[in-house]
Amino acid sequence: MEKQHSDIDNLKEAQRDMREGYGYGSAGILVSGLVWLNSGITATIYSQQWAIWTLIIGGALIMPIATLLEKLMGIKGVHDKNNPLGKLAMEVTIWMLMCIPLAYGLSFHKSSWFFQGMLLIIGGRYLSFASIYGLRFYWLLGAALGLAAYILFFLNASSFSSALTGGLIEIVFSILMYGMYRQDKKSLL
Repeated sequence: MEKQHSDIDNLKEAQRDMREGYGYGSAGILVSGLVWLNSGITATIYSQQWAIWTLIIGGALIMPIATLLEKLMGIKGVHDKNNPLGKLAMEVTIWMLMCIPLAYGLSFHKSSWFFQGMLLIIGGRYLSFASIYGLRFYWLLGAALGLAAYILFFLNASSFSSALTGGLIEIVFSILMYGMYRQDKKSLL
């Protein structure tokens, strides 16, 4: 019985390390939201194909940009190297990367389906963040992105509308997540 209690304490400690190391993930969500908005603008100004590549390439830059932003915000931007949840975060990132070709394949039928597919993929990834960070709030973010994808699909929404929706959802959640982080930091002082 004591072993189980110890495992739970270790999990909670690992989650705390992830929350503190990344400011509850708020900077990453914000940067991702800005990438979505940039992709939507690209769809309007240039082309659907450029918008798709903007989301893919911008998505690859989320982590380094978020890390820089975290440093500017006074957040460490790293987790303990022995934290097993860091490996889980990498594994779900690889899973997400493996799904991008599926979404890209959808774009050959209809460009907007790429964005709706990516909303589902990224929403699914956020669901795992609830375990990584120990924050059920990520379930809401994942569900919001997934629900938005289904609604946008059934409304036959454009690439612009789909990217704009993804961006706005993530930006709102990043602000709420950062507020939770700041509130919890204050309560510890």
